Parts: sequence; structure tokens; C-alpha cells
Amino acid sequence: MGGRGVIGDKWSMRVLWACAIGSAFSLYLVAAERQLQNRQRMLAESLEAMELESGDGDE
Repeated sequence: MGGRGVIGDKWSMRVLWACAIGSAFSLYLVAAERQLQNRQRMLAESLEAMELESGDGDE
């Protein structure tokens, strides 16, 4: 009976580590995606600001 508990603990630790690594990886992907969205938003805002500055004399 003692041997089964060791095997169960070993597998539960493996599952726990797999969940922890998967969570860390998904958090990394979310952070990278948000950083990309922020970069695109800043680029769009600066482009819009440039268009407004250059459009003042034309309209």
C-alpha cells in the first residue's frame, strides 16, 4: 500500500508542474499579445496625430 502512494504522489507532482508550466506559458502569451496591441495602438495614435497636424493647413 505504501508503494501506491509514492506513485500517486509522483504523478500528482508531475500534473502540478505541468499545470504550473502551462499557466506560466499562457500568461507569457497574454502579455506578449497585449504588448503587441499596445504597440499597434500607439503607432495608430501617432499616425493620427501626424495626419491632424498636417491636415490643419489643407482644410
